[in-house]
Amino acid sequence: MTPSIRRKLEATVERHEELALLLGQADVLADNTRFRDLSREYAQLQAVADAMRELSNTERELTDARAMLDDPELRDMAAEDIAQLENRLAKLDGDLQWLLIPKDPRDEANLYLEVRAGSGGDEAAIFAGDLFRMYARYAERQRWQVEVLSENPGEHGGYKEIIARIEGKGAYSKLKFESGVHCVKRVPVTESQGRVHTSTATVAVLPELDEIENIEISPSDLKVDTFRASGAGGQHVNKTDSAIRITHLPSGIVVECQDERSQHKNRARAMSLLKARLLDEAQSKQTAEQAQSRRLQVGTGDRSQRIRTYRYKDNLITDHRIGLDLHNLPDVMQGHLDELFGTLTREHQADELKSLAGH
Repeated sequence: MTPSIRRKLEATVERHEELALLLGQADVLADNTRFRDLSREYAQLQAVADAMRELSNTERELTDARAMLDDPELRDMAAEDIAQLENRLAKLDGDLQWLLIPKDPRDEANLYLEVRAGSGGDEAAIFAGDLFRMYARYAERQRWQVEVLSENPGEHGGYKEIIARIEGKGAYSKLKFESGVHCVKRVPVTESQGRVHTSTATVAVLPELDEIENIEISPSDLKVDTFRASGAGGQHVNKTDSAIRITHLPSGIVVECQDERSQHKNRARAMSLLKARLLDEAQSKQTAEQAQSRRLQVGTGDRSQRIRTYRYKDNLITDHRIGLDLHNLPDVMQGHLDELFGTLTREHQADELKSLAGH
């Protein structure tokens, strides 16, 4: 453990102790909002405080055990204790460094998933459809709910664009590394000569937050259109102007929702998506410089980065950010994404640790 990380851990323990005192003060107890926020922070720091307490106790025991080496009668027992204590210290050292990695407050959020065809014509739309089904099958395995908000089918299958809301515990934490350009190399079903084509699709993953701070939308900045839905939902949907299209005039962002029968519900969902996009855009500007040094650009809004290539002939998926090759393409496309997502998460944590050690 580096001295800088040790100092950060000790500062975390001091903050935990400070919070314990604050939570007992009358003015905090009288303020429900502040009490809730401080209680949440206290609970988040509890694991670090407990582990640091155990670390201090173990270091003290190790010092005592080493002092016993000078006693001939206790030397053998002391040597055995020292080995056990050193192993415990090594484990605690590793655990504490992981605990110090800042928790992304958005990790437990639901999300909006946007998949759009890129270059490659009909094959790009087909590939966009394959990607969406891959994520939908993964969501099904996680027992998450997938709600399609709008879709624009391709002429030969797939989608020119499809936007969905995914609801489930930890959804954003799993899918947040998927934003970017996905590239496929394969023989399209529309290709009669058997030649391998290269096509792309873009993916955007936006967290749905209960409280979106610093995103103020003036009604005068919005253009709201209603239209007749063309998707699923039964005859009632298709006979009424229940679908909503909202244009945010200052940014030019356009969102649609036509999934619900109720115009009111579609408007609420569209507004939520609009706020998520505006927040993503604002955060991307703030973190652009920092993201240049990161392999996994989470929440930067960088949709131009080619992050992954799917080579069907070689049964190979390559994630270019971390140099990961997986030779199980059919399984991945069926929604078996645990190995991929797990590796991306570990690499992200390693980057965070490196960043912590450098400050």
